[in-house]
Amino acid sequence: MSGEASAPGASPRAPRPGTQKSSSSVTKKGDRGAKEKPATVLQPVGEEEPKNPEEYQCTGVLETDFAELCTRSGYTDFPKVVPRPRPHPAFVPSASMSEKPTLDDQRLSGSCSLNSLESKYVFFRPTIQVELEPEDKSVKEIYIRGWKVEERILGVFSKCLPPLSQLQAINLWKVGLTDKTLTTFIALLPLCTSTLRKVSLEGNPLPEQSYHKLMALDSTISHLSLRNNDIDDHGAQLLGQALSTLHSCNRTLVSLNLGFNHIGDAGAGYIADGLRLNRALLWLSLAHNRIKDQGALKLAEVLRPFELTHTEVVERRRLLLEKGSQERSRSPSSSRHGDSKAEREKNPLMGVSNAALAERSDRDRMPTAKTPRGLGKKKEKSGDGVKKEEKSGSGQSPTQGTPKKEDATKAGKGKVTVPEQKPSKGKGPKTGNKEKRSFLLESELVAEPSEVVSPLLEPVEHREGKVFMPGNKVLLHLNLIRNRITEVGLEGFLATVQHQAQFSKSKSAAKGPVGLLCLSLAKNCFSPQCPTYTMIQELMLPRDPVSKAKPREEETTASST
Repeated sequence: MSGEASAPGASPRAPRPGTQKSSSSVTKKGDRGAKEKPATVLQPVGEEEPKNPEEYQCTGVLETDFAELCTRSGYTDFPKVVPRPRPHPAFVPSASMSEKPTLDDQRLSGSCSLNSLESKYVFFRPTIQVELEPEDKSVKEIYIRGWKVEERILGVFSKCLPPLSQLQAINLWKVGLTDKTLTTFIALLPLCTSTLRKVSLEGNPLPEQSYHKLMALDSTISHLSLRNNDIDDHGAQLLGQALSTLHSCNRTLVSLNLGFNHIGDAGAGYIADGLRLNRALLWLSLAHNRIKDQGALKLAEVLRPFELTHTEVVERRRLLLEKGSQERSRSPSSSRHGDSKAEREKNPLMGVSNAALAERSDRDRMPTAKTPRGLGKKKEKSGDGVKKEEKSGSGQSPTQGTPKKEDATKAGKGKVTVPEQKPSKGKGPKTGNKEKRSFLLESELVAEPSEVVSPLLEPVEHREGKVFMPGNKVLLHLNLIRNRITEVGLEGFLATVQHQAQFSKSKSAAKGPVGLLCLSLAKNCFSPQCPTYTMIQELMLPRDPVSKAKPREEETTASST
């Protein structure tokens, strides 16, 4: 009886003296006292334990900090921090080693069965695998797989992960995340070092599919993998809206892996809508989903010139007016040329670059400021003037005003400057003016990066009363392997690849993105010998950097031999 009373007292780590008193002095009559005494002992222990993790100062060594914080939080059994196992090099049999395995198998056939079972259990035991930097052995990546990460463990991580100054990636595979714990995990990320750019949440299906919260406007994640999460069309809609909407756009995410999910045609359409105004994403995988021809056509459509909707046209005009009004208020010295009403109406439609050019031209007495004035007058008379004016103003505004990764707008810069360079070849003042214009805009980019707003300010084309954008040419890699695309969907991608190939040839001298470099369409519902698929492969072959690198490797090996 006394042994039974001491066991519960010892299991929550109550002080031994207290448990011994209760066990020695208690008889059958004093059973109540034996139950009450451990409660009085555990109360102060329970009050002290939550305070201890906060008082602990992390050392930056994950193995030590995690174990100490788990112990102070009341965990008796918790995962160990171990180095991530590396695959063994390929085994090459030799004559000297050929006989040893047979002798060892005969000698240890009876004892190896128990060891192998133990090793298998050790393999599946919960651990935190880490990949270390070779120089200073600091933690570079964290891999957690196969055990449930609860709210309290995330609380421990919020204390021991921020001191890891070299942490670059967190990989959570089948850890039983919920929408609530995902929110806690997202709140943990800003506490970590700025080098943390990669997050992988695979095999964690969520009822509310709130993965889009990882792509918020304040997110710093560059690489996000959401494979095998049962994401359907509703989840794809949330992700597409996180990529871009009419008024917001994700500018940090570079790669997004949505493979092995349940995304169909509607979901692919939502992702395509997100790509309309996103100029940051370079790599997208939708492999092993349920996308058919309708979804494939929508994805192909946004990668070549597409028509702006009415709301997008209205928003584009509003942005142009807003840019011009900001420039007028920012540059009062240009009011010498802007006293007339025609000049005031001209500035909003010219965009940022032309307004800044007007300010610079006042100092240098350049005659170029007079040219947009004539364009402004033409704009009031005919719709064709609007076309020319929007191209000259809006095309220059986003080219210098976008982040470096938004390379598609640089292609827009090439479109505008190439026709302008022809008349300026024989005129020295205009070329000097362009150089000053670029310097001015670069300084504006550094000073006020918030002005880098929307791809709606890219140069557009007017055809039959409709406005067309040049399309998303920033996306370099698109993976659609193992979907349900037929030859109908292939036709859409063939048109896209043909347009991008023609565009890259016409703009070969200009720096900027030229569209897809890798397009994976294998294992779909068409024959590999399909003529359309063959044409796509032939067009993509000279664009693929991997195929370009292979002949170079062969040449180097041939020259070395």
